[in-house]
Amino acid sequence: MLNLLLQTQRRRGHQSLLTTLRHLGAAGLFFLAILDSSPIPTFGGPDILTAVLAASHRPLWWEYAAAATAGSVIGAYLTFRLARTAGSTYLDKKFKHGKLAKFLKLFHHWATGTLIASTAIPLPSPTSMFFAAAGAGDYPRGRFLTIVISCRGARYFMIAFIAGHYGRRFLRVLRHPMDHWGWLVLFVGLTCALIAGGVLVSRRLETVPSE
Repeated sequence: MLNLLLQTQRRRGHQSLLTTLRHLGAAGLFFLAILDSSPIPTFGGPDILTAVLAASHRPLWWEYAAAATAGSVIGAYLTFRLARTAGSTYLDKKFKHGKLAKFLKLFHHWATGTLIASTAIPLPSPTSMFFAAAGAGDYPRGRFLTIVISCRGARYFMIAFIAGHYGRRFLRVLRHPMDHWGWLVLFVGLTCALIAGGVLVSRRLETVPSE
C-alpha cells in the first residue's frame, strides 16, 4: 500500500511539472529537455511535452522540436563534461553501483551503438548513464556531439511533425496506444528506420579518427 501511494505521488508530481512547463511553452520544454539528459529522470517528459505542444500549436511544431533538441544536447554535454572531469567518481556518486557496472560493461562493448539507440528511440530510458559513461570513458567529444545532435534532432522533429500534422488524434494514440494498431506499426517502422540510420552513421563514425 505504501509503495502504491508513493508511486501515485510521483505520478502526480510528474503531471504537475509537465502542466507547469506546458504553460511556459518552448522555454519550459527547453528546460525539461536539459533535465532529461541529466541523472534526474523525467520518464519521457520531453517526448510527451513536445507532442502536446506541437498538437496544441501546430504552426509552431518546428519551434518545439528545436527547443527540445537544443535542451537535450546541452544537458547531454553537461553530463558528458562532468563525468569526464570527475571520472568514475562522478558515476559512483550519481548512479546506483549495481546498475552502473552493467551499463559500463554494455557501453564499453557497444559504445557508439548504445548512444545511437538510446538517443534516437523515443522510449523512456536511462540515457544519461550512457552520456556519463561516454564522458568517464574518454569517448571522442566530436563523435559524441554528432550522435546526440543528429539522433535527438531526428527524434524530436519526427515527434513534433507527426503531432503537429495529426493534432489531438496523435495525443489519443499516446494515451491509448493499444487501440490504434496502425500508429503502432508506423511507430515500429520509424524506430527501425532510426536504428538502421544509426547503424550506418555508426559505421561511418568508426572510420573517423578520434580527437
